Amino acid sequence: MEEYKMRRGEYLEERVPDLEGTIEDYFGPITSTQEFKGSDLYVVDEPKNPVFEKVVAGAVAYSGKKDKLAVDFVERDLQDLMETGDVDAAGDANTAKNEFLLECTGRDAKSRRESMKRAVEDDETPDNV
Repeated sequence: MEEYKMRRGEYLEERVPDLEGTIEDYFGPITSTQEFKGSDLYVVDEPKNPVFEKVVAGAVAYSGKKDKLAVDFVERDLQDLMETGDVDAAGDANTAKNEFLLECTGRDAKSRRESMKRAVEDDETPDNV
């Protein structure tokens, strides 16, 4: 499960007031919910793009902090996609993921990568430095 923060000064509920509807627009009908860190996330068990086996997404609330977007894109193996002839859908799946994350967070793929890289670097800094 990956967590994404919003741009400075922006909030998830302001960017995407209807997160449930947005998830359905991008990935298909929501079939259930799944608990993650005390928040219920939406689950799409049969996404409309055949590359995805399942999509889990939703807002994770933190006490005293801004909500974050939590997402888990479960994708089928390349071998399975080749056997069923669904390899061509991979480009559309990647576009859907990036557009969904951009709409929700206001951050493009490059800024999300840089943010994650900084978070990893911060975690690797020894405490006594």
